[in-house]
Amino acid sequence: MAGPYVPHYVGDAVDKKLRSRLGWLTAGVATSIPWPPSDVWVTYDGDDFILRGSKRNEQPSPPGITIACDRDNVDDALAKVYRFTSILGWYKCGFVDVSGYTYGSHPMLYGDPRNVYSSTGTMSAKSFNCNHMPIVRDERARKALGFYREGSRLRHVHDNYSFLSFHKVIESQFANGRTKGQWINANLDNLTDDRAVARIAELRASGLNVGDHLFESGRCAVAHASLHGEIVDPDIPADRRRISSDLCVMEALARYYVGRELQIENDRETYANRNRLAPWRGLMEAASLAQLEAGEVPETVDQLDGHQVSLGLWPDGPIPGLEAMTMRVEAIGAGAVRVVLLNERLTIVLPFVLDFRHGRAHTQLEEGGLCHTPQNRPDEADVRAYSTYFYNVLGNGIAELQIANLQPVDCEVVIPVNIVPPIPQQAIEEQVERFRQQGAA
Repeated sequence: MAGPYVPHYVGDAVDKKLRSRLGWLTAGVATSIPWPPSDVWVTYDGDDFILRGSKRNEQPSPPGITIACDRDNVDDALAKVYRFTSILGWYKCGFVDVSGYTYGSHPMLYGDPRNVYSSTGTMSAKSFNCNHMPIVRDERARKALGFYREGSRLRHVHDNYSFLSFHKVIESQFANGRTKGQWINANLDNLTDDRAVARIAELRASGLNVGDHLFESGRCAVAHASLHGEIVDPDIPADRRRISSDLCVMEALARYYVGRELQIENDRETYANRNRLAPWRGLMEAASLAQLEAGEVPETVDQLDGHQVSLGLWPDGPIPGLEAMTMRVEAIGAGAVRVVLLNERLTIVLPFVLDFRHGRAHTQLEEGGLCHTPQNRPDEADVRAYSTYFYNVLGNGIAELQIANLQPVDCEVVIPVNIVPPIPQQAIEEQVERFRQQGAA
């Protein structure tokens, strides 16, 4: 299930935040997820986490996570960072793991070139997105994610201990080994990872019970070393190859358990499943909402008409001049409602389609725009506001619609066809300058 809206802040807002108090803990991280090049502040589950960018003054900088911390609460702050890295790595389909930390009155960075690194990055701080990351408060789920974080990090360091950590993801959820083994055997055929499927087939063709094999020749052999028991001998290539070959199965089982049994989504699943219009469901009568979500045409959706809507861009927030648009219902179709947003002077008209059947909101860039009325003509502020919306959305920006204190409704990203979108800021200034020249003519 998708989590709540996660505010993201970049630039001056982050600098101001870091100067707002004394007492900070910074954990240096090793990560495989796309990491922002400059600092990003996110508010998640009531706490503020600042992801320290991988570049500073155009030079490499150690990635990390900074959190407010008092001297006598270092362990509490560090525990929050551990939990945050567990869900962040899972959500972004990679890993984020703490390699070390430092505490001080000012937000220092923690550097360790061998153990603090980012293997991939984002184009800009605004490209980083962990919005709607699930909130994890269940202790069993927390432990499973912690072991998954360990296994994912060790996947690139030591296969034996990576295998053991992935096994602990499942082992930590059962009171006895028999039930755990039954779960493993019952779910082997549910795995879809090609490598895991091939390895399972290979083990079965050898006449092995896969669940028993993973436990005895994997988990126990890695965790124990007795004189006559089965072990993974670090000097025997065949032993190491066996664990390496089985690791993909154990990883796939751990991933399946977290995703299916604990029902913790990653960002791909959230993107596919999340109802973008959920924040507005409470605005409508139950009968009309049910009809729309069933793909039918209700008699009326008057409950949507007349709301004041703030139109913004993620993650920047409201667009100046579009913070107080009035929403009017223009048409009702099968499962969908077309609305228009109007500014107070009626010089900007922006249409949107609310697809309740599929839980999506769509911009209509090819329609709407600046309008002339007998009473009012667009001014420079209108041109800048509309151009800011149009060119940013055309350039794959995410438009957000917010009513009062409800969570924002994000619109689908526009994929331009047969055009090369201009650089938004450059196009905005060109439109403003053209307006000035027309006014002077």
